[in-house]
Amino acid sequence: MPDSRPQASDPSAPSAPAAVPSVPGPGRRLRPAQLLFEPEGAAPEPERFFDLESIDDPTQLLARSTELALAFRAAAERATDFQALAAAQLADPRRFDALSAEQIAERADWTPDYAVKMVEHGRALQRRGPES
Repeated sequence: MPDSRPQASDPSAPSAPAAVPSVPGPGRRLRPAQLLFEPEGAAPEPERFFDLESIDDPTQLLARSTELALAFRAAAERATDFQALAAAQLADPRRFDALSAEQIAERADWTPDYAVKMVEHGRALQRRGPES
């Protein structure tokens, strides 16, 4: 036998009165509930470095850490090339807002001599072309 009671999704069903939160009147303020205990903070996770600390076999550890060292070295070299390209572009005398080696050094936290070398390296990279 089908249920003859109105369902919650039935719009013709009478709705139950909604609970109205008490609102403080003029001059009354709600106080926060007193804490009876100090909530536990989230325990900091131990620092992980590509899960190297979980490798027990020294042969595997050496292989994996060598892979990472080579990858980071390649990434650092590539990032340095991009720094050099940017320095060369910023120092380009055809730009109306070209920067001096001193200004580039200040922005990149380099010495002015290193900035000059990076501009030269960047110009060499520009002459060589993309992905050479």
